[in-house]
Amino acid sequence: MPIAQEPGLTFQSDQGSTVTADGTWQVHALAHRKVIKSISAKLKEASPDAQWDLSAIDSMDHIGAQLFWQAWDYKRPASLKLADGQDEFFKRLETTGKLEMPRQRGLRMGWITTLGGGVLHFLEHLQAFVQLIGQVVQDLWRFVAAPQRGPWKEISANIFHAGFQALGITALVGFLIGVVLSYLSAQQLRNFGGDIYLVNLLGMSVIRELGPLLAAILVAGRSGSSITAQLGVMRVTEELDAMLVMGISHGFRLVMPKVLALAISMPLLVIWTDTMALIGGMVSAKLELNLSARYFIQKLPDAVPLANYMIGLGKGAVFGMLIALVSCHFGLRIQPNTESLGRGTTTSVVTAITVVILADAVFAIVFNGVGF
Repeated sequence: MPIAQEPGLTFQSDQGSTVTADGTWQVHALAHRKVIKSISAKLKEASPDAQWDLSAIDSMDHIGAQLFWQAWDYKRPASLKLADGQDEFFKRLETTGKLEMPRQRGLRMGWITTLGGGVLHFLEHLQAFVQLIGQVVQDLWRFVAAPQRGPWKEISANIFHAGFQALGITALVGFLIGVVLSYLSAQQLRNFGGDIYLVNLLGMSVIRELGPLLAAILVAGRSGSSITAQLGVMRVTEELDAMLVMGISHGFRLVMPKVLALAISMPLLVIWTDTMALIGGMVSAKLELNLSARYFIQKLPDAVPLANYMIGLGKGAVFGMLIALVSCHFGLRIQPNTESLGRGTTTSVVTAITVVILADAVFAIVFNGVGF
């Protein structure tokens, strides 16, 4: 096989500028960075009106012809001498140069397509979510029919992780929210001489609204993301497929225990968060308005009817089940790759918090006249 010679250019200026090319103008000879850099620089030095002689070139391919074509500003020079077979390359380049890429016409109503795709995507998620709820109901009936064969260990473990291990963060946030709410309310009530109504304001807002909502948001960010990530990793490692091969139901062993665990844990966390928030409000009321803890405790049962307390517990149970269902929904839909795992976990947390706030708005509308 003959050894390829480096491509070369020679400039002559005896009767006008003449450029003579020799050597091998093929891709394997032009592949070296220094060679292609040197040749490109020489081609730029050539005069636009130069006479080109390519007959001394040993061999040339489309890559070499493309370099000349670019140097000629995509058209043949006035004086060009070619060897046999070279003219075919430049004919192809001329034909290609005349082709125009079709312009993509923008859709005038493209936003309708985008909106329709979003609606269809939402309806797909809604359908899958309703199917998941139906599967959980069937699994609960199966569990009630044969409790001795139920996933008690899974339920207990999820109560520990989602409930007991969340006591610290919920206590801290609840206490601080109680301090802030009591401090700001006391400043406003002092202006109107309504210091004694701080217990009513703080008790009603914490027990009926803030306690369940704070606990739900913290659990959605903490336990909801954990559930989605756990199911997503099981999808990536093909553990879910292995469970199906062994005849183990995902819903009975994975989804239902988490739903039951959060339905049990959330009301308890609501009680815990309410207590810590009221303690924080009590401390702030003592420092700001000099209201004693004894007066605060005695006044609280009269200020907050029992119905508000039951509404708060009911919210906790509903919020817990919704968080578990949303987290399991997105966890089971994660694709077996790390990018989908991160995106699905983020979407799960945001969706769970949004669903909790929507459910809280529904509670506010349904129980509008209860507990006042």
